[in-house]
Amino acid sequence: DGKMATATIMLMGDTSTRGCRFCAVNTPARPPPLDVDEPFNTAKAVASWGVGYVVLTSVDRDDLADGGAAHFAATVRELKRRKPSLLVECLTPDFSGDMEAVAELACSGLDVFAHNVETVERLQRRVRDPRANYFQTLAVLREAKKMARERSGLELVTKTSIMLGLGETDDEIVDAMLDCRDAGVDIFTLGQYLQPTSRHLPVERFVPPEEFERWAAFG
Repeated sequence: DGKMATATIMLMGDTSTRGCRFCAVNTPARPPPLDVDEPFNTAKAVASWGVGYVVLTSVDRDDLADGGAAHFAATVRELKRRKPSLLVECLTPDFSGDMEAVAELACSGLDVFAHNVETVERLQRRVRDPRANYFQTLAVLREAKKMARERSGLELVTKTSIMLGLGETDDEIVDAMLDCRDAGVDIFTLGQYLQPTSRHLPVERFVPPEEFERWAAFG
């Protein structure tokens, strides 16, 4: 049908150091150490699948000095070495706001740097782990684009997303879209929040398709 085959891979295990109230991921105190062979093995597998686009994502790993940025970057470089035509998107943690860690990944040769703002500013502390925050996310997105250009001459595409149905207002969505645009974000997506378990935040509202169409037109 002409569409590019895609795949999504989660790096660095399934255990996060953060506990956001929308996400059903394992959160013990001490995640296991990184698999040093994961970048090589991931690239070898993906290159054999015949996909044209791969998304690399991960849990938060605040236990690592760089938040796992070098691990991400090594995977990107190995993927590009094996299959230069492959388009690579990284959906990343915020690396605790460490901009050198952001630069490590932004300059690795990836095509799309994605980091999600998740929700509007007012709802950040209710929805996300306290170690994450709205302005840190915007700074990561802004600096990723800037450092890729200044240090590697790369015109990096940046991407973010928010969930709807958590109690946000239309004006707050507009403000979030404008803030992301001001941070140089190229791609902004919206999705419906779904409650993964009874222990997570409830859905305040199911947003009808026509509202998503209206936001697309506004965007």
